[in-house]
Amino acid sequence: MAQEGRLFAPVGEKEITRAIVNTFAKQFVEYVESDCIIVGAGPSGLIAGRDLARQGLKTLIVERNNYLGGGFWIGGYLLNKVTFRAPGEKVLDEIGVPYEKAQEGLFVADGPHACSKLIASACDAGVKFANMTIFDDVVLRDNRVQGVVVNWTPVRALPREITCVDPIALETKIVVDATGHDALVVKMLESKGLLKVPGHGSMWVEASEDLVVEHTGEVYPGLFVCGMSVTTTYGIPRMGPTFSGMLLSGKRVAETILESLKIGR
Repeated sequence: MAQEGRLFAPVGEKEITRAIVNTFAKQFVEYVESDCIIVGAGPSGLIAGRDLARQGLKTLIVERNNYLGGGFWIGGYLLNKVTFRAPGEKVLDEIGVPYEKAQEGLFVADGPHACSKLIASACDAGVKFANMTIFDDVVLRDNRVQGVVVNWTPVRALPREITCVDPIALETKIVVDATGHDALVVKMLESKGLLKVPGHGSMWVEASEDLVVEHTGEVYPGLFVCGMSVTTTYGIPRMGPTFSGMLLSGKRVAETILESLKIGR
């Protein structure tokens, strides 16, 4: 109860700090081991996480920035309108985002609205997040990806001579590379001689979106790719500032993972 004459409850700095540390530590310890870790909180990673968590999978999304959504916030050319080619607008219907019809088969929505709704739907489904956390390596056992090695993003900004900050490992059944064109997890396997990554092609929206969804899936035991990571992994044309392929790729990777784990059958 607030004290008489005051609007807010009598809670001070130490109580606030204790609440933050205790709840963060509890969640962090719980998610040291999970069912699925998604690296990258862009639109494909968010919708994949939502669909996996809805099926009861313990899902953690690791994001190197202090915000979620990737380019979904701002669309193309820093203009915060995002476009969707049919049938991608059906995902907007799912999460309750209004949109306009620009022409037959093409729809436009506000980026912040669409992104906020997608983030909320992932949170409502039970997805947890580790922000400002950068992917550093994979955990490999018995020729299978079984976790990720992470560190705080700010460590990369420190002078080289004082960056002896050891990373930590998080174990999981499935890892999803949703890091966009960087394809960071896939390229880590390439650096170990386990994969060959051609890099993405030039922009060709009409071809790319279909190819991205088609090639979404497992690229190495325990490692799946979705969204723009697919273009880099398979040498597919990039899709540019339209988001249906990313959303449907996120849904496809979730379906593929659930099938591989024999969930929901």
